[in-house]
Amino acid sequence: MPNVPAASAFQVRVSEVSKVLVSACLLGNPVRYDGKSKLLHHARLSRLVEQDRVIGFCPEVAGGLPIPRDAAEIRGGDGAAVIDGHARVETRNGCDVTAFFVAGARQALALCRLHDIGVAILTESSPSCGSSQVYDGEFARSPVPGSGVTSALLRRHGVAVFNQHQIDTALSHPAFCKRC
Repeated sequence: MPNVPAASAFQVRVSEVSKVLVSACLLGNPVRYDGKSKLLHHARLSRLVEQDRVIGFCPEVAGGLPIPRDAAEIRGGDGAAVIDGHARVETRNGCDVTAFFVAGARQALALCRLHDIGVAILTESSPSCGSSQVYDGEFARSPVPGSGVTSALLRRHGVAVFNQHQIDTALSHPAFCKRC
Protein backbone atom coordinates (compact mmCIF):
# COMPACT_ATOMS: atom_id res chain seq x y z
CA MET A 1 0.00 0.00 0.00
CA PRO A 2 1.47 3.44 -0.97
CA ASN A 3 2.33 5.91 1.75
CA VAL A 4 -0.33 8.65 1.45
CA PRO A 5 0.13 11.79 3.57
CA ALA A 6 -2.60 12.60 6.03
CA ALA A 7 -5.00 15.40 5.09
CA SER A 8 -3.56 17.67 7.76
CA ALA A 9 -0.06 17.31 6.24
CA PHE A 10 -1.45 18.39 2.86
CA GLN A 11 -3.17 21.40 4.44
CA VAL A 12 0.11 22.49 6.03
CA ARG A 13 1.82 22.39 2.65
CA VAL A 14 -0.94 24.44 1.01
CA SER A 15 -0.76 27.11 3.71
CA GLU A 16 3.00 27.37 3.22
CA VAL A 17 2.65 28.37 -0.43
CA SER A 18 3.52 32.01 -1.16
CA LYS A 19 0.71 34.41 -1.93
CA VAL A 20 0.78 37.77 -3.63
CA LEU A 21 -1.25 40.91 -2.89
CA VAL A 22 -2.83 42.37 -6.05
CA SER A 23 -4.86 45.53 -6.59
CA ALA A 24 -8.49 44.43 -6.75
CA CYS A 25 -9.13 46.56 -9.85
CA LEU A 26 -6.50 44.57 -11.76
CA LEU A 27 -8.47 41.41 -10.97
CA GLY A 28 -11.59 42.84 -12.61
CA ASN A 29 -13.31 44.24 -9.53
CA PRO A 30 -15.04 47.58 -10.26
CA VAL A 31 -13.48 49.43 -7.31
CA ARG A 32 -11.67 52.31 -9.02
CA TYR A 33 -12.72 55.87 -8.26
CA ASP A 34 -14.87 55.85 -11.42
CA GLY A 35 -16.53 52.53 -10.57
CA LYS A 36 -14.57 50.66 -13.23
CA SER A 37 -11.84 48.03 -13.18
CA LYS A 38 -8.51 47.67 -14.97
CA LEU A 39 -8.82 43.95 -15.63
CA LEU A 40 -5.49 42.45 -16.48
CA HIS A 41 -5.03 39.39 -18.64
CA HIS A 42 -1.90 37.54 -17.61
CA ALA A 43 -1.68 33.75 -17.80
CA ARG A 44 0.63 33.23 -14.83
CA LEU A 45 -1.39 35.54 -12.58
CA SER A 46 -4.61 33.80 -13.68
CA ARG A 47 -3.14 30.45 -12.64
CA LEU A 48 -2.25 31.89 -9.24
CA VAL A 49 -5.83 33.12 -8.84
CA GLU A 50 -7.07 29.60 -9.61
CA GLN A 51 -4.65 28.22 -7.01
CA ASP A 52 -5.97 30.66 -4.37
CA ARG A 53 -2.56 32.32 -4.16
CA VAL A 54 -3.76 35.86 -4.89
CA ILE A 55 -5.31 38.24 -2.39
CA GLY A 56 -7.17 41.05 -4.12
CA PHE A 57 -7.34 44.29 -2.20
CA CYS A 58 -8.37 47.91 -2.77
CA PRO A 59 -6.88 50.15 -0.08
CA GLU A 60 -9.16 53.07 -0.91
CA VAL A 61 -12.33 51.04 -0.44
CA ALA A 62 -10.89 49.24 2.59
CA GLY A 63 -10.04 52.65 4.07
CA GLY A 64 -13.69 53.67 3.84
CA LEU A 65 -14.12 55.48 0.51
CA PRO A 66 -17.21 54.74 -1.61
CA ILE A 67 -17.51 53.50 -5.19
CA PRO A 68 -17.65 55.65 -7.23
CA ARG A 69 -15.77 58.48 -5.53
CA ASP A 70 -14.09 61.72 -6.50
CA ALA A 71 -10.65 61.27 -8.04
CA ALA A 72 -7.85 62.09 -5.63
CA GLU A 73 -4.19 63.01 -5.97
CA ILE A 74 -1.32 63.58 -3.59
CA ARG A 75 -0.43 67.21 -2.98
CA GLY A 76 2.99 68.17 -1.67
CA GLY A 77 4.91 64.95 -2.31
CA ASP A 78 4.26 61.26 -2.69
CA GLY A 79 2.99 58.43 -0.50
CA ALA A 80 6.08 58.46 1.72
CA ALA A 81 5.50 62.16 2.43
CA VAL A 82 1.85 61.40 3.25
CA ILE A 83 2.89 58.72 5.74
CA ASP A 84 5.36 61.16 7.31
CA GLY A 85 2.66 63.85 7.58
CA HIS A 86 4.29 66.19 5.04
CA ALA A 87 1.74 65.79 2.22
CA ARG A 88 -1.98 65.20 1.82
CA VAL A 89 -4.32 63.31 -0.45
CA GLU A 90 -7.07 65.57 -1.78
CA THR A 91 -9.92 65.42 -4.25
CA ARG A 92 -10.17 67.93 -7.07
CA ASN A 93 -12.50 70.10 -4.95
CA GLY A 94 -9.99 70.18 -2.06
CA CYS A 95 -11.53 67.58 0.23
CA ASP A 96 -8.80 66.02 2.39
CA VAL A 97 -9.09 62.22 2.14
CA THR A 98 -5.66 61.45 3.59
CA ALA A 99 -7.03 59.50 6.57
CA PHE A 100 -8.87 57.08 4.25
CA PHE A 101 -5.72 56.43 2.24
CA VAL A 102 -3.58 55.87 5.32
CA ALA A 103 -6.22 53.56 6.88
CA GLY A 104 -6.35 51.48 3.69
CA ALA A 105 -2.55 51.29 3.53
CA ARG A 106 -2.45 50.03 7.12
CA GLN A 107 -5.00 47.35 6.28
CA ALA A 108 -2.92 46.26 3.27
CA LEU A 109 0.12 45.94 5.54
CA ALA A 110 -1.92 43.92 8.07
CA LEU A 111 -3.00 41.53 5.29
CA CYS A 112 0.59 41.10 4.15
CA ARG A 113 1.65 40.30 7.69
CA LEU A 114 -1.26 37.92 8.26
CA HIS A 115 -0.53 35.94 5.09
CA ASP A 116 3.27 36.36 5.13
CA ILE A 117 3.12 38.18 1.78
CA GLY A 118 6.42 39.54 0.49
CA VAL A 119 5.30 40.79 -2.94
CA ALA A 120 2.52 43.12 -4.09
CA ILE A 121 1.39 43.96 -7.62
CA LEU A 122 -0.40 47.30 -7.53
CA THR A 123 -1.88 49.74 -10.03
CA GLU A 124 0.61 52.27 -11.37
CA SER A 125 -0.11 56.01 -11.00
CA SER A 126 -2.74 55.53 -8.29
CA PRO A 127 -2.37 57.75 -5.20
CA SER A 128 -2.67 54.53 -3.18
CA CYS A 129 -0.97 51.95 -5.33
CA GLY A 130 1.46 53.70 -7.66
CA SER A 131 4.80 51.93 -7.41
CA SER A 132 7.06 54.29 -9.36
CA GLN A 133 4.85 57.22 -10.35
CA VAL A 134 1.82 59.15 -9.15
CA TYR A 135 0.07 62.21 -10.51
CA ASP A 136 1.39 65.65 -9.57
CA GLY A 137 -1.57 66.81 -7.46
CA GLU A 138 -2.81 69.34 -10.01
CA PHE A 139 -5.35 67.02 -11.69
CA ALA A 140 -3.71 67.55 -15.07
CA ARG A 141 -2.85 63.81 -15.39
CA SER A 142 0.84 64.72 -15.24
CA PRO A 143 2.83 61.81 -13.79
CA VAL A 144 5.76 62.41 -11.47
CA PRO A 145 8.19 59.94 -9.89
CA GLY A 146 6.99 58.61 -6.55
CA SER A 147 4.95 55.99 -4.76
CA GLY A 148 1.36 55.90 -3.63
CA VAL A 149 0.51 55.71 0.08
CA THR A 150 0.03 51.93 0.21
CA SER A 151 3.11 51.22 -1.88
CA ALA A 152 5.24 53.43 0.35
CA LEU A 153 3.99 51.83 3.56
CA LEU A 154 4.42 48.29 2.26
CA ARG A 155 7.97 49.04 1.11
CA ARG A 156 8.87 50.51 4.48
CA HIS A 157 7.92 47.17 5.99
CA GLY A 158 9.85 45.01 3.54
CA VAL A 159 7.20 44.14 0.95
CA ALA A 160 8.49 44.31 -2.63
CA VAL A 161 6.03 46.38 -4.69
CA PHE A 162 5.61 46.14 -8.46
CA ASN A 163 3.09 47.51 -10.96
CA GLN A 164 0.89 45.73 -13.49
CA HIS A 165 3.60 46.01 -16.16
CA GLN A 166 6.08 44.09 -13.99
CA ILE A 167 4.14 40.91 -13.20
CA ASP A 168 6.78 38.47 -14.43
CA THR A 169 9.46 40.29 -12.45
CA ALA A 170 7.26 40.32 -9.35
CA LEU A 171 6.50 36.62 -9.57
CA SER A 172 10.20 35.83 -9.97
CA HIS A 173 11.21 37.94 -6.97
CA PRO A 174 12.83 35.98 -4.11
CA ALA A 175 10.23 37.32 -1.64
CA PHE A 176 7.51 35.53 -3.66
CA CYS A 177 9.48 32.45 -4.60
CA LYS A 178 10.78 31.73 -1.08
CA ARG A 179 8.41 28.77 -0.84
CA CYS A 180 7.41 28.13 -4.45
